[in-house]
Amino acid sequence: MRRYILDACSMIAVLKHEPGAHIVVDIIQDVEADIAMHKLNLLEVYYDVYRRHGQETADSVIQEVRRNPIEIISEITDEVFAEAGRLKAAYKISLADSIALAEASVLHASLATSDHHEFDPIEQAESIEFLWIR
Repeated sequence: MRRYILDACSMIAVLKHEPGAHIVVDIIQDVEADIAMHKLNLLEVYYDVYRRHGQETADSVIQEVRRNPIEIISEITDEVFAEAGRLKAAYKISLADSIALAEASVLHASLATSDHHEFDPIEQAESIEFLWIR
């Protein structure tokens, strides 16, 4: 079974029908895939929708996301905590990005993302697997 971690930009791509959205949709529809997203990354999605469309739409979108077979990770394990801190310090990335990367690293999952700007240098230096959606 393949395990995937979704970051905010992968879910936003689906919501905005951006290039690469079909890759994320295929993952979500794959009954053999194990998919997770940390709540901090989901917060970024909420914030993005809230900022553009308001609270009612943001609440509705989050409810729709939660109807999918995506495990929403609410806690930060000690292992993810330490790995996220290391990654954030080493690469000066956002807290949410460090959490998504740490979850992928600790869970031996592929991070589904389109965020080349932040993650290309990390892909070259770390053993974290990326699934680039575009």
